Amino acid sequence: MDMATTYCDAVSTMDKNNVHKIYHDTAYGFPIDNDDELFGRLILEINQAGLSWSTILNKQENFRKAYKNFNIKKVAAFKEKDFERLMNDAGIIRNRLKINAAIENAKTLLNIQKEFGSFKNWIDHHHPKTKDEWVKIFKTTFRFTGGEIVNEFLMSTGYLPGAHVESCAVYKKVMKAKPAFLKK
Repeated sequence: MDMATTYCDAVSTMDKNNVHKIYHDTAYGFPIDNDDELFGRLILEINQAGLSWSTILNKQENFRKAYKNFNIKKVAAFKEKDFERLMNDAGIIRNRLKINAAIENAKTLLNIQKEFGSFKNWIDHHHPKTKDEWVKIFKTTFRFTGGEIVNEFLMSTGYLPGAHVESCAVYKKVMKAKPAFLKK
């Protein structure tokens, strides 16, 4: 996909069962209220680093299963045997740093939930910010959260604009869902 082509343009000609088409039409840019689902999106974005988004989308159900339905409490309680299980799971990305980041980020999220009531409340507390401000906050709070990861996580969950072009049919659906970037 060349950069002149938007994600919206690229998926417009794809079959309705294509993982990109499904993600674009039903998830990308839509707000997420559930902390475990926000955590899951963060795990997927972290795992995408250095790989194609197609790889991650094709493995998303494997990630969901491997990380206990993205349950923050369960992942925060993972022990060495869980780490080894994940390192041996061919259905996910077997990268020590990424797996460790998921576990440590879950532990961080438990503290955030204690202090703010939820991961979503924490994000809302900091919103709105520029991409660079967000990156600083995420880098000091979480592991394995560089600029692209943070940008895509926040754009894909409606905190930063740009997931869809205005001419995209899904754009109006996202706007109806009232993404956070509309609230200044």
